[in-house]
Amino acid sequence: MEKQSLLFENAVAATEQKYTPKVGAPIYEPSHERPHVEVLCDTTKTKKLIREIDGSSLPEGEKAFLRAAAWRHAVFHYERVADYYAHATPEMQRFMEQSALVIIDFDSAIERGFVRLCDEIRTQYLEEYNGDAEPTS
Repeated sequence: MEKQSLLFENAVAATEQKYTPKVGAPIYEPSHERPHVEVLCDTTKTKKLIREIDGSSLPEGEKAFLRAAAWRHAVFHYERVADYYAHATPEMQRFMEQSALVIIDFDSAIERGFVRLCDEIRTQYLEEYNGDAEPTS
């Protein structure tokens, strides 16, 4: 029983060390190499689901809905996405910004609604830890 208690205490201590109340924008330094576009996103689960959906006896309308939903399982590797962005054409960069794959212009991200949730979290955080909050947007 003592071992379990010690293990639990160590796990709690490790968890407490992982998190910090500091909130700030990450600073990213792009790599010197452009990753291949195929490694930016893992679609393994998405493609598996789509194969299963396509093989089902569901009506086409339901299949189309489920195929669209399957794309929620795509996993984006944002560090690679940022590296790709740094080496992309201006046209590609514009589309990546429009899709919020990267946020370069914070004001533009607010206009497009990409930052609203961040601001809501910030407001809640300030209310909990400072007793007051003023939203930035």
